[in-house]
Amino acid sequence: MKITGIDTWLNGEPTTIAEQAAMHNVVLIDFWTYTCINCLRTIPRLQSWQEKYGDRGLTIIGVHSPEFEFEKNTENVQDAIDRLGVSWLVAQDNEMETWRAFDNNVWPAKFLFSSGGLSIYQHFGEGEYNVTETRIRQALTAAGHDISDIPFERLQEDVRDPFSLSETPEIYAGYAASYQPQGLYNGHPRFYTGPDQVLVYEDPGDGFRTNGRYYLQGAWENRVESIVHARQTEDLEDYIALAFGARSVNVVIKPVSSEPLMAPFEVVIEIDDRPLTPDEAGADIVFTDLGESVIQVLEPRLYALIETSEYTQANLKMRSNSNNFAVFAWTFGTYLDGA
Repeated sequence: MKITGIDTWLNGEPTTIAEQAAMHNVVLIDFWTYTCINCLRTIPRLQSWQEKYGDRGLTIIGVHSPEFEFEKNTENVQDAIDRLGVSWLVAQDNEMETWRAFDNNVWPAKFLFSSGGLSIYQHFGEGEYNVTETRIRQALTAAGHDISDIPFERLQEDVRDPFSLSETPEIYAGYAASYQPQGLYNGHPRFYTGPDQVLVYEDPGDGFRTNGRYYLQGAWENRVESIVHARQTEDLEDYIALAFGARSVNVVIKPVSSEPLMAPFEVVIEIDDRPLTPDEAGADIVFTDLGESVIQVLEPRLYALIETSEYTQANLKMRSNSNNFAVFAWTFGTYLDGA
């Protein structure tokens, strides 16, 4: 396992596990990408460890291994670092060379190395934060770092809603993830007649949608990583719809234009053909003077749409008049504390 093929280093100078070991430092490698909701949920824990142990021998290196092409853009990653408050070293692994060197296949994933440079602990996915911190503390103590004045306060692990019937799996919008032998990933057979084409779709309606697929109304272009609204409209007549079961819904959106937008465009968010209520609104929802629940899209990132106090089965619709509107993926959650 080694850090290799890094395009850019952010928040500090290039380093290696061996260099950190020579300084008697413990290294925590965190594989992440900034549109991954599972990664974003772990950031507060990483922030806590950085604050407590960053000057006591712990070096955190966030290896940013992108899922989507636009996540390779250094400016986008830097914007995410600033927005999320990431204060530790970040290495852009755009060609996934470090990802492969670690034989990794999960976001997020954590690998802990002793001050001797040995891999001593791994954890894949979310959770086990108390176990991970315990292993960090043990490694720092073994390396001779005094952390006796730093209290270890066991935190409540994230808990899923025990009354959730099921959780809609992540849905990818592009054809790279849709042309698969296991069957359709969205509900329109015409989507599969060829890549990179604009077609006019007809939504079969609320009663005919299958959970875990998305449905289109109007003109859309299927691209390798996304579905793109293919025309400028005036009356929000085109939309994306999906049936879901969850407590939270998030979406990854990127403006189609490669040029920075001078002003955001709006996407109207509806649940069962009505605006969201404040009690249902995710962190990125704003309410217009007309009572619409919308998100304002200015940059490529994950947007939080829905956050309910109980498990919900419903139909989601996303409408926009803009032809800058490109959707990459939806993620869903059933955690009691959101996201």
